Amino acid sequence: MARSESKKDAPGKPAAARAVERADERVPERGRETRPAPRRGGGFRTALLLVVATVAVVLLAQQTLRMLPHWLNPFAEETKDRSGPVLLQSIRDLHRYEAASGNYQVVVDLEKDAKFLPGALRGKRTLFIGNGSVDAYIDFSRLASGAITVNSERTVATVTLPPAQLEPTNLDTKRSYVFATERGLFNRFGDFFSGNPNNQQQLYVLASQKIQTAATESGLRQRADANAKSMLENMLKALGFKTVTVKQATAQ
Repeated sequence: MARSESKKDAPGKPAAARAVERADERVPERGRETRPAPRRGGGFRTALLLVVATVAVVLLAQQTLRMLPHWLNPFAEETKDRSGPVLLQSIRDLHRYEAASGNYQVVVDLEKDAKFLPGALRGKRTLFIGNGSVDAYIDFSRLASGAITVNSERTVATVTLPPAQLEPTNLDTKRSYVFATERGLFNRFGDFFSGNPNNQQQLYVLASQKIQTAATESGLRQRADANAKSMLENMLKALGFKTVTVKQATAQ
């Protein structure tokens, strides 16, 4: 053993110098052993950054294309009406008197949020202005037997009318519109590739329901009852009746 060591070591070097050289040779190995392990999660952050960058590029491209003139935009829409002829399904005879009509406006504030995501990422809020009308009418086909009585001299008449009813809301599509829309980042990205036609339909349905409820609570039917009563009294008096009494039947 002593002979092998003497061959490897350079002749004439002191033992202290040889010990320092051996310590220097072992330093890289110690450095490798104490080097901290790489942190986990770097791949997830990279993927997240790529997704955010892709969404940002798509949104920027969308805004840029919208600013282009129609003839320069390769994705511009062209509307063509390919509708078929209108088919008449039925005709219904009406026996009613339109006695009153109410015009209404409603602001629908519809918000949709994700349960565990902030609204800036996943969510949509829409303000919709709905304008519509509701008509109140008297249906003369519902006159009961004996609802009209006249005395023998034809000078006194008594009429018992059914209560007024409300037509379904007639929403004016030309005057109803989306006032403002706030969308999250993921919603903008999804709307760029596809559209949901049910979004507008839901707004129109909500606006119609709210207007119908407001018409029911606004006294429109009472106004129609009063107008129908005044109309019949004036008409029968013009026919020669001296006394005309118009009553409202109890609602069934």
